[in-house]
Amino acid sequence: MPRVIGRGKRRPVRLTLNTDGRPHPRENAMTIATLACGLVAFVTGFVVQAHMVASWVGAAGFWGGLYAQFVSSTTRQRALIIVGIVGSFVGAALGIAHGGFFPRGFTLRN
Repeated sequence: MPRVIGRGKRRPVRLTLNTDGRPHPRENAMTIATLACGLVAFVTGFVVQAHMVASWVGAAGFWGGLYAQFVSSTTRQRALIIVGIVGSFVGAALGIAHGGFFPRGFTLRN
């Protein structure tokens, strides 16, 4: 009963993606990279002049995130990867809407 009424010992909060107790350095790196790409693409997607950055980083984050989701090991990794994929997709879509993958006026003519 002392735990119910009084203050008990609290465990320190550990922020980790390895909830299964095993290290996953490659999967963790892919998770963080996908999340970073999603954030960059999402933010630059709202800037019309940065349409190239949003398009390329968003596409790379989206496809890289799909692969990271395929090889992920833990639920926390998967949750963050989904956030990164959605941010990458939205950023890429806004970048494409604002001008696409190439500078304005760029043509592929001979």
